[in-house]
Amino acid sequence: MSTFAAERPPWYPLTVDVWEPPFNTKRLRVTRSYSPLQQASKQWRFCVLIPHLKDAFWLAVNYGLAAQARDLGIAVSVFEAGGYERLDVQRRQFDLCLQQRDKPVDGIIVGAITADGLNAQIAQARRQGIPVLDLINGISSADITARSAVDYYDSGFQTGEYLKSLDPDAAEVSVAWFPGPDGAGWVAAGDAGFRDALAGSHARIVASRNGDTGKATQAKLIAAALDELPDKSVDYIVGTTVSAEAAVGIVRSRGLEGRTKVLAYYFGPGVNRGIRRGSILAAPSDSTVIQARIAIDTMVRIMEGQPYFAHVGPRIQLIDRHNIDDWDTSTTLAPRGFRPVFSVGD
Repeated sequence: MSTFAAERPPWYPLTVDVWEPPFNTKRLRVTRSYSPLQQASKQWRFCVLIPHLKDAFWLAVNYGLAAQARDLGIAVSVFEAGGYERLDVQRRQFDLCLQQRDKPVDGIIVGAITADGLNAQIAQARRQGIPVLDLINGISSADITARSAVDYYDSGFQTGEYLKSLDPDAAEVSVAWFPGPDGAGWVAAGDAGFRDALAGSHARIVASRNGDTGKATQAKLIAAALDELPDKSVDYIVGTTVSAEAAVGIVRSRGLEGRTKVLAYYFGPGVNRGIRRGSILAAPSDSTVIQARIAIDTMVRIMEGQPYFAHVGPRIQLIDRHNIDDWDTSTTLAPRGFRPVFSVGD
């Protein structure tokens, strides 16, 4: 219980982005203030599906889900598929949630492995009167009820803009880019934002690889990409938080310190340590914990007929060595020592 009590002060009220109209693809949004409900009127039951728990990003999501469920007094069952290559597992887990008869679920929250891979299941949920909330990763289905997610286009774009500012007088800088698993909605958005930011600039992407966000996978992708370059090095390695963590070790082992710099386009504890130590330059925080908390609170609001934002996300903040000491890590990172929670309220 101590890991749940450690987060102080409260995370709200919080300035958030609200998409108007919801789910619009032009990123039309306004700023609003967000505060959660203080207690649910009954113990609602939610299923939550996430891609995996192999890295600290989804551990932070798990923490936010469990903490908010306990705050509101509801029941949550969390299912992790085991990786971005296991869409078949996530589909079966969704079906299992729909088929529960002894303890039927009231709502389903999904961090989807792919943008469209669960559309048939989501359509079935709607036919059964079960609302589905898109958590973080992006879902293309028109049958979702709400979305708690930042736009990873913004994360990629802010990272690209930051990179461009680092060597303004250079004729050209080379970039190796590792946006994450192919087919995931958040990866496509982050990739588009990063490439748009670099378009027409002196920063050129000379290598890019997609792959699962396991550290071993990312390390292999980075090593292979560097080996195929003429001088086996680049000016910048940029990618997921796991890519950045893996890149630090590769840069060190190959003696590339001072030659190759590392950035991430979202945040994790390894990136936090890297920025503080100087091995990683910067990364935007998407307030991972808060996205999960908002997802739980929004689903409770839907069940209770309370006002809710159909499409909402925290504002993205770029973190580097200049502002990291003033930044609240509890918005983004699970407490030290936190272990995954798969059931709350049962």
